[in-house]
Amino acid sequence: MEELRIEDKGRLGPVDSSRIPRFAGAATFARLPRLDQVAHADVAVVGVPFDSGVSYRPGARFGANHVREASRLLRPYNPALDLSPFAEAQVADAGDMAVNPFNIHEAIEAIQQNALDLTAGGSRLLTLGGDHTIALPLLRAAAERAGGPVALLHFDAHLDTWDTYFGAEYTHGTPFRRAVEEGILDTDALSHVGTRGPLYGKKDLEDDRRFGFGIVTSSDVYYQGVREIVAKLRDRIGERPLYISVDIDVLDPAHAPGTGTPEAGGITSRELLEIIRGLRGLNLAGADVVEVSPAYDHAELTGVAASHVAYDLVSLMSELPKPSVATAGQRTTAGAK
Repeated sequence: MEELRIEDKGRLGPVDSSRIPRFAGAATFARLPRLDQVAHADVAVVGVPFDSGVSYRPGARFGANHVREASRLLRPYNPALDLSPFAEAQVADAGDMAVNPFNIHEAIEAIQQNALDLTAGGSRLLTLGGDHTIALPLLRAAAERAGGPVALLHFDAHLDTWDTYFGAEYTHGTPFRRAVEEGILDTDALSHVGTRGPLYGKKDLEDDRRFGFGIVTSSDVYYQGVREIVAKLRDRIGERPLYISVDIDVLDPAHAPGTGTPEAGGITSRELLEIIRGLRGLNLAGADVVEVSPAYDHAELTGVAASHVAYDLVSLMSELPKPSVATAGQRTTAGAK
């Protein structure tokens, strides 16, 4: 079937939904072109179907395609930011990384290398998970591209700075502890947002504070409000290269039931989107949206929320400086989806 696409400012955009119904055609993110259909992508959206690091409910390996399906409803103009992101930047779907589901160490190495390949020509990367284990190799690649440690803004119900689980150092609950130990995070600019729920003990918070994290709980968002939280986050991040990692369980289960480790008392999808929009203009080096488990997602609430979070993150990336023409041709795909 012929793909009738919107073209704006010389950039190939999504399939024209006024001519081809939203429920028809290939399910790329926001119905955008594949990476092999464009000469270069300023922003690449890639899936990582990996969930071998989960400690409770599996299924996030199917998350990326679930978000892609939900993203069929996205449109090319973002009124909240008064921006047409697909006209400001060439955005493309890079398909899925092929990683070993039986060997976490090998999978981590493959994700890191794929991320480096995809960003070789200056592209920014928005990754759809997958469980939170994948954040570690993505942060390694982001720090390498940034030439040093990066700031981290981590949206999550959980800290994810635990040491081990059943003796395993690499799980979805350990990526940010490992990242601090490896020196790839700027410890003056680390923040959790949306944390809540019971912990194993007070030492969890003491360790987290020692690593340099500031904590904005879901209650803080409720009592202080989005504008105050955004102002504090922007002040902490400054002009540093920033990586944003969004575990969809940061949302209350009423907004995102389709996730592996839900916790009551979370923030709303409106609050999450408004905080992300408030970060406009920061030096966004990369981002991920993880832990979407479609088997638990009645009425696709989680997929819809995750697709809008990803859309706003892509929108923020679309305004940032583009790579030079000389480097733009140097890109490698993650493989056809």
